[in-house]
Amino acid sequence: MLIGHSNIRKRDTVLEIGAGSGVITSALSRRCAKVVAVEPDAKTAELLRKNLARQGLTNVEVVEQDFLEFDLNRLPAGYKVFSNPPFHLSSKIVHKLIESENPPKSFYLILQKQFALKLIATERHYTSQLGYELLEKYATKIRHPLKPTDFTPPPAVPCVLFEAKLLETLV
Repeated sequence: MLIGHSNIRKRDTVLEIGAGSGVITSALSRRCAKVVAVEPDAKTAELLRKNLARQGLTNVEVVEQDFLEFDLNRLPAGYKVFSNPPFHLSSKIVHKLIESENPPKSFYLILQKQFALKLIATERHYTSQLGYELLEKYATKIRHPLKPTDFTPPPAVPCVLFEAKLLETLV
């Protein structure tokens, strides 16, 4: 599973943005102390709760809310993020994470490859303004390329697992 490409450990609290029916949530809950799964859609959040209960997973808090309205200060310092967020919200999500009073220690997002490349400083690709803002606080890289067959349904664009780790000087 992709979570193996992250630095998520047993004692961590992990935020998942747009948890959906809980495929990633279930895997995260087996790997860390607590998952805070934010899901804005009421029907999907109810399905998520049922799926977690069916599996006997008790270390997940389901928050039925739009992530852009979610208060990151309610999470403990040093939390991490692992998510497959809606692509159309990727930029807003990254902004919210890095501009927070309580930024994550690290975050892993499944992103469109084209967008992820703009968040990394490299001579080969254009780095966006958001990328430069991110690089002031985080070390970034593409952690793992993904195949269309990794998804159901397969996306129409290339995707990657993007990693951002808070710079040690800021920890």
